[in-house]
Formats: sequence, C-alpha cells, structure tokens
Amino acid sequence: MDLAHALKVALETGKVRLGVTETLAAAEAKKARLVIVSSTCPDAKLKGERAIGKIPVYHFEGTAVDLGQACGKPFPISAMAVLDPGSSAILTLQT
Repeated sequence: MDLAHALKVALETGKVRLGVTETLAAAEAKKARLVIVSSTCPDAKLKGERAIGKIPVYHFEGTAVDLGQACGKPFPISAMAVLDPGSSAILTLQT
C-alpha cells in the first residue's frame, strides 16, 4: 500500500484530526480508529505506545515534516487520528 496516497485519500474523503492535542482528545474519547505518530512527536505517551486502549498506534518512520508532506500539507504533523477512513485503506496499516 502506498502510505502517502492512503493518507491523502483519508484526509480528502474521511475524518481525520491533526496534531497531538486533537489526536489525544480523539483517542481518549474513543472516536479514533487509528493513531499515526511521527518519529519526532514531542508527546512521550504517544511515541512509546503500541496502542491507546484498543486503538492501534502506527509509528511513522519519518519526521513530523515528512508526515506533513506525505499528507500533502505545508506544515509538520506530529500526530494524527483517523476517525473515519473514507475511501482509503489506511486502517490496514500494520502497527
């Protein structure tokens, strides 16, 4: 699966929350179905977990800038929560 393509499709057709604060809020409210964390995420809780409750955490190998670029955004993204994947196959990522 092309991760960059899956990220862009999820952003365009699904519901996604960007940023550490939004991601943690979605995970704690159990609305997230997948959490994606960059290697430079400043939050130790997100960076060290394999799952938050029953929500899987995918550790993106690149930096926050790389994750932002993969999402087609002009800013860094440290963490993101996928609430609804839309038409993407993003939920099939191996965590």
